[in-house]
Amino acid sequence: MTRERTPFERDILEQPAALERAAARPPASLHQLTSTPWERVVITGMGSSFQAGLPTWMELTARGLPAWAIDTGQLLDTPGLITRSTLLIVTSQSGESAEVVDLLKRRGHAGFTPQLLVGVVDDLNSTLASSSDVVLPLHSGSEATVSTKSYLNTLAVHRYIMGAFSGEDASAASGAIQDAASAVKVLLERPPGWDPAVLRNLAAHALDTARPRLATIGWSTQAATALYAALIIKEGAKLGAEGFVGGQFRHGPFELAGGGLTAVVFSRSGGPPEQGLHRLTTDLRRTGSTVAIVGGTAPPATIFLPTPGNSLLETTVTGAVVAQLLTVQFALANKVTPGAFAFGTKVTRLL
Repeated sequence: MTRERTPFERDILEQPAALERAAARPPASLHQLTSTPWERVVITGMGSSFQAGLPTWMELTARGLPAWAIDTGQLLDTPGLITRSTLLIVTSQSGESAEVVDLLKRRGHAGFTPQLLVGVVDDLNSTLASSSDVVLPLHSGSEATVSTKSYLNTLAVHRYIMGAFSGEDASAASGAIQDAASAVKVLLERPPGWDPAVLRNLAAHALDTARPRLATIGWSTQAATALYAALIIKEGAKLGAEGFVGGQFRHGPFELAGGGLTAVVFSRSGGPPEQGLHRLTTDLRRTGSTVAIVGGTAPPATIFLPTPGNSLLETTVTGAVVAQLLTVQFALANKVTPGAFAFGTKVTRLL
């Protein structure tokens, strides 16, 4: 008997359409982001909204801009980071996350005076939207549970932001987002070179041990995907998973290696092989750990899940979709409803 799809799974399938909405509606106020030589650019948010801004931070710093990425909870503790010549980019799908609302209440008090506050948000009636100087709509639409459409569309809107800082016409970013939508559609309909059953088998194998450990690892811009994957596995499958950026895993967590460890490594496509990533995966295999690589290329004897597309955005969104699909299988293997909340809620309103 066919299992009925959960709201989480239905949201996953709606992501190509959500991305197409973002591609069709480029923001009208992007020029305001680059009209001033900012003293600094600060990118903030909570959870996946923060993680989706990490590629933008990397891109801006690569261009020599004084950019910071800091989650809103930490920013509340370090308000001195914001100066009167700061561009503050705040991302929140709901626009009502507790930390974001608290941050907005502080504007104009105790020296917390960013010159321009940009809100990346889906709910245009939210506190964030009404408090922002510039609103960049997500167009992701309603979402039932764990972040899916909102995460991918946040990556898309941040693609517009990156394009603005590089002097690119918004139509080019719009085309890149449309290409990303097509890549996600391909991945959901027919993964390139692998059977979706491999995710079910990987999840079942990961939990078939007395002491299962889960790690997600990503290099460069795929660090965002690794952190996002760990977050939604915890939230959507009720399993402990840790996300690591690049070589962080070797600094202590490597002692978790061996039988029972499943490491999902997110690699970029279309670029040169990441030597550190390949060395780590080879070393993990030698310990008896199970290793799966998403995107890029894979060393021999490793579970390899190639993803369609080569651009930064395509690689990032398709890696995130694999993380979502794997979360579904982890949840089923753990005998819980994929994406269903047990204790939390969609919007975290309490500090």
